[in-house]
Amino acid sequence: MGIPADSFFLDPAASGTLQQQIRQLVAGGILSGRFRAGERMPSSRALARQLSVSRITVTLAYTDLEADDYLTARGRSGYFVSDSAPEPRDLPADPGPKPQSTVDWTRIIGPRPPPLTAKPADWASYRYPFIYGQTDPALFDLGAWRHCAQRALGRADFDALTADQFDADDPQLVDFLTRQTLPRRGIRASSEEVLITLGAQNALWLTAQLLLTQRRTAAIEDPCYPPLRAILTQTRCHVAPVPVDDDGLDPDRLPASDVVYCTPSHHCPTAATMPMDRRQALLEKAEAEDFLVVEDDYDFEMSFLSPPHPALKSLDRGGRVIYVGSFSKSIFPGLRLGYLVGPAAFIAEARQLRASVLRHPPGLLQRTTAHFLSLGHYDSLIRKLSRALQTRREILDRAVANHGLSVAGRGVFGGSALWMAAPEGVDAAELDLALRARGVLIEPGAPFFAEPGARRHYRLAYSSIASGRIAEGVSILANGIRALERAGG
Repeated sequence: MGIPADSFFLDPAASGTLQQQIRQLVAGGILSGRFRAGERMPSSRALARQLSVSRITVTLAYTDLEADDYLTARGRSGYFVSDSAPEPRDLPADPGPKPQSTVDWTRIIGPRPPPLTAKPADWASYRYPFIYGQTDPALFDLGAWRHCAQRALGRADFDALTADQFDADDPQLVDFLTRQTLPRRGIRASSEEVLITLGAQNALWLTAQLLLTQRRTAAIEDPCYPPLRAILTQTRCHVAPVPVDDDGLDPDRLPASDVVYCTPSHHCPTAATMPMDRRQALLEKAEAEDFLVVEDDYDFEMSFLSPPHPALKSLDRGGRVIYVGSFSKSIFPGLRLGYLVGPAAFIAEARQLRASVLRHPPGLLQRTTAHFLSLGHYDSLIRKLSRALQTRREILDRAVANHGLSVAGRGVFGGSALWMAAPEGVDAAELDLALRARGVLIEPGAPFFAEPGARRHYRLAYSSIASGRIAEGVSILANGIRALERAGG
């Protein structure tokens, strides 16, 4: 019995290539039980005419399905559903009413970290998205990334793709880091001193788990990266917020600590840069008072105004600085790849802890990233991003000045955002909600602070908004601030 061609229809809203969509139609029919073993498929010519596609597209889809034993070819007779095709999936029986838990989870679960401040999932639909850390499709070279991913899927990289590496990392990625990326920050490290992580956040978690206990104290910047505060809360350590100024963290204001977390090259979120004398003072204090420093060196690539200072790690002579880097900011946030650099003894412990939780980051992602770096696509992307961000920064600076908005912090070397302060009495969270109705997204600053009272700050990023919309978006922002001032006055 033959399966009629007119039982196939392409969904206009479906994703993927036409070949992939045809494969899905056939495989779905077999798995649902509509198409049975031994039934003859429509000829490639008939199905191509029914779906208004080329005959070769249907032939390639059939060949792909034959390779996976969904179909079998019988010479001139055409393609048939294979006798050994996957069995139709049986729907599970109705399990009945969902059981109600009798466990008091609020009592059983320990300290709960504050929820992450989530950006709207539909941020790209806003006309003026002043949102930090998202990928601009107009700037990202998707073709180059796709080429690297296809190469990583090839036979030559089969082991990197499929093998269980236990606690090891991709040697090509680590080699590029030690020979290219880290030397640009003045850091010399061997492969035993580098660990690949699932983004900077995972790297920070590893340091907290290994270095902190209930009896130890972690000093953090105030304001700071909110997930760091959440990570430290889970360790039950003592957390000591230290206010930052225009030069970032001041070593003279540090309390007695076991670990100091800081972002010296590009403070989060004010973008302040710690000058060289403070860096030296911090290292001398760490040596004298026997504490460690965890340096989060995010966003250093976006230094389009002037070259960045060398990393704090590059000045470290006592092995007291643990360095955290990330590709998620410079390539795209969904990549979730970062790295830890530290003394070999520390990295060995971090490797064991990582292996006990997730073994290692996916081999495909590591090898694809290694190709993206080594083939020069990464440097090309950084140059493209830097040029675009510099243009946008100049437009944003002019617009902010024209409307008399208050800048609380701007990166000395560049970056991708301004740290802003609304007038006294204006709540940035309330401002954000009011602006959304007019297509403007900003990032309220309250979650960055240790105390909930700081409400007037907000972050204005320019990495995800087109240059031609910046000035108009800032104008709407300024009008929104004035409207809230009038309402409060």
